[in-house]
Parts: sequence; structure tokens; C-alpha cells
Amino acid sequence: MNIKVLCDSMCDIPEEIKEKDYLEIIPLTINIDGKEYKDGVDFTKEEFYHILKTSENLPKTSQATYMQFKENFEKYVSEGYDVICFTGSSKASGTYQSATMAKNDVEGNIYIFDTLFLSLGSGQYVIKACELIEETDLSAKEIVDKLEEIRGSVNLFFVPFTLDYLKESGRLPSVVSFVGNMLNIKPICTMEDGKSKIVSKVRGTKQIASKLVDMILEANDNDLESKIITIGYGSNESDFEKLKEEVAKRVKAKKVFITRGGSCICSHTGPEILAISSSS
Repeated sequence: MNIKVLCDSMCDIPEEIKEKDYLEIIPLTINIDGKEYKDGVDFTKEEFYHILKTSENLPKTSQATYMQFKENFEKYVSEGYDVICFTGSSKASGTYQSATMAKNDVEGNIYIFDTLFLSLGSGQYVIKACELIEETDLSAKEIVDKLEEIRGSVNLFFVPFTLDYLKESGRLPSVVSFVGNMLNIKPICTMEDGKSKIVSKVRGTKQIASKLVDMILEANDNDLESKIITIGYGSNESDFEKLKEEVAKRVKAKKVFITRGGSCICSHTGPEILAISSSS
């Protein structure tokens, strides 16, 4: 079965998944101090975290374009592939619309999948698609149908360590940001119906790792044995070590992946972030 998997760079996926020869990432554009860069192409994640900390202005992200998708669809269809294309939430970016418009202008078996998540949440669908390609003989259409069936099992919880970036990007009122930073309150966020939402909060950073594990266990009725878990972080490696330890101690899962927050998500949350996601 000739299947090509495409995903936009809003989908944060582990390195071992990125290395699949049938997978390609379509980069969004990041504008930093008036210069445009291709996400994940023109800089590494480490370099981006440094840029984020030192840039005078908040980076702006632009959706992957119609032409980016059309060129890739035409290329892989002409090579005999069926294409499954994953995008970050259509409620957060116009990338899904760009991909859909391009699909409509290309003859071939092309399936656009709106993950209705960002970052690790979107990545769960990409990981599952790779598993199905390698372990089954399902067609591209059947894989997409299977992914629709697991929608209810996908969970994501993430904590930005500062509220400044959410305030600057307009995703959090200034007064909430000011009070939160003053009291050292960290919001625990999820995604619901394709949009980010604060579901809890924690004071300080010491309890973040255990709280994230509490929430992923609660979302899965304390049973993760058949689930795929992804844990992620940004520039804050020491905080991530605590999350990794907490997961090793308390989580028994089918598979645990590790990844890092990409420039699309960290442009809005800041470089210091912890996240955990799960899916069937």
C-alpha cells in the first residue's frame, strides 16, 4: 500500500516518527522582527527558544499555504501515493482550509484530517497513523476512518510557565496575566472543540509535573495500559526531568514518546512549557 503521510508543523511529533520515510512535514512560516523563517527548516527548536527569549517582538506565525499543499499533493499523487494530510486545529489556524482547497484542485486519493488539536494532541493522530500503516494492511481511507473512531480518546494538557506570551498574543486578558504572574499561578490548559481552554491552575512550578500526571490519569479512568502517551517540553529541561520521573513512577502505558514544543505552539506559550497527551 503506497501511503504518504503529511502533517503541518503545528503537529509536534517525536523524532523517531519524523524519521519515517513515508512522512513529510509542511512548515508554517514564522515572522521574527520582520524576517520570515520556515518552521523547523531555518532553525532548530533550541535555536528558536533562544530567539524567543531575545527577540524584541513576539514572533507571528502564518499558516501553511495553498501552494505548499498543492505542490506536495501533486508530487506524491503523481508518484502513485494515496495521501493522508494532518493539520492543526481549523479553529486555531487557516492551514486546514488551505489544505482542503489544494485537495479540491488535485486529482487523486487525498484525505485531509483536521486534528482539532495543536502540538502533542495533533501529534497523537500522526503517531497512530504510522502505527496503522506499519502494523496493518488498511487503505488510506480505512486509516482515516480508524482515526475518526479514536477522537474521543485523545487528551492534551499543557502548562506555560509564564503568561506574558499568551497576553501578548491576545489569548489572555492583560489583567489575568498580571495577577497570574504576580501570584505565580500557572494555568493548566487543554483543548476543547478545537480551541484552547484553561481547566485548572497550580501555584508555583513544583507541583506541575504531578498535576499533569493526575489529570491524564483522571481523563483515562486511571488506566493507560493500552494508551500511547507523549510528554513534551520546551527550553526547560530540568522541569521536564521531573515530569519524566513522575511518568516513569506512576504511568504504565503501551508506549511513551518524548518530544519538544515546536515554534508554532511556543510562539504563543513561551519557550518554557510542559505537556502530556494520550490516545488509544
